[in-house]
Formats: sequence, C-alpha cells, structure tokens
Amino acid sequence: MKIYLSWEDIEELVARLVADLPRDYDLLLVITRGGMVPACLISEQTEIRNIVAAAVMFYTGVGDTLPDPVFLQFPADPLLYGKRILVVDDVWDTGRTIVAVKQRIEAAGGRADLAVLHYKPTHSKFAERPDYYADKTDAWIVYPWDPVRAKAPVGVGAWKEDLEASRQ
Repeated sequence: MKIYLSWEDIEELVARLVADLPRDYDLLLVITRGGMVPACLISEQTEIRNIVAAAVMFYTGVGDTLPDPVFLQFPADPLLYGKRILVVDDVWDTGRTIVAVKQRIEAAGGRADLAVLHYKPTHSKFAERPDYYADKTDAWIVYPWDPVRAKAPVGVGAWKEDLEASRQ
C-alpha cells in the first residue's frame, strides 16, 4: 500500500513532532535528502537555528546495499562534542541510516535524539526506536517532494512559465 502525502499532511506531522520536542538542543542535524524539509520546518517552529547536514549512503543506486555506511558528508567532531543534537529524517524504515548517524555522533562525544515523521516498526532492524515520531506505519510513504510525483506549491514554478513566455 502507498500513501501519498500532501504539503498540508507534512505540516500536520511536523506539528505533532514539535509538540513533544524539547527546546534545549544545541544543534539540529538533518539527514539528506529526506530529512531536509522536515528539519527546516522543525527549525522554524522551535527556533533551533544551528543546523548541519549528514549525507549517508547505504545504497549504490543499482539495487545493491552496502554492508557499512559511506558518510559522504558529516559535521566535524568538534562541532558535535558535548552537544545535545536532534537528528531529523523523514522515515525510519530499517533504521540503518539514522542509527549509523547516532553512533557517529556518540563516537564524537555528542548526545543524539532521533526524530522522524514516520516510524516503520515492522521494517526496523533495531530494537531501538526513534525518540520522537509523528506516525507509525507499514505503508510505502510518498512525500510531496518525491521527484516522481512532486508538485510545486501554488505560485512556485510560475516564474519559469513567465520566463518562457517572455522569450517568445
């Protein structure tokens, strides 16, 4: 089963997350790319302004899964040491990515809480679960920013049409 979410659905899910989140985080770490939109919305609503990104690869793009994560981008250890960090992603499916990020933060001397929009407990490879999640599901979630079905919010993208028309 697939669930197609709207931008309004995302706002509702983020509101649920934010209602439970502490406000004393030193840093917000977003897992690219899925966590970028939720992290931005969480940042705006919680006033957490220090944001860093982690790009983690477990999949090769041709269906192969790597045995260990490849950290394509990750904050330097001094940025994490002694900090309380909120890690944000869109979905906890197997949990491999977000747990790998948490382990790397802890190895650098930071403390991480994990927040996702969707938690899939039956898919998880870990007894651990996210500290915060907005919804539990087993469905395939299609987010509004998914390039396969993404539809820009009203007014966004109209500049392209105006530009094309002005060139003719």
